[in-house]
Amino acid sequence: MAEVKDLNGLRRFAADKMQKVGLFETPRMFCDLYCLEPGQAQKAHSHGGADKVYLVLEGRAQVQVGADRFEVGPRQAVLAPAGSDHGVTNAGAERLVLYVFVAQDSGGAPSLKAGHQHDHGHRH
Repeated sequence: MAEVKDLNGLRRFAADKMQKVGLFETPRMFCDLYCLEPGQAQKAHSHGGADKVYLVLEGRAQVQVGADRFEVGPRQAVLAPAGSDHGVTNAGAERLVLYVFVAQDSGGAPSLKAGHQHDHGHRH
């Protein structure tokens, strides 16, 4: 069934940590909004069976993929291939909003989300 979501109404920020807002989920993919106040970050981590794309909607992001570092702004995207260490930081003075898309390995591998919930204590 098709769904439409208004991303402006879903943005959520907190002073203590980055906020993840779930948008869509299927057995093959899921996507979220990441909302970061200045100074907040998602620590570097990796997924063995999932590719991730960070797309900046608002603000500027410092994205790590492996040994590479990128500074990206609105309408710029960064691919973090499966198995690569990746993370994001809001080093700017404005709020950062990212659309994050994750393509999961649906070939019988354990759920990415289950492991990610355990690692970070909240839904990816």
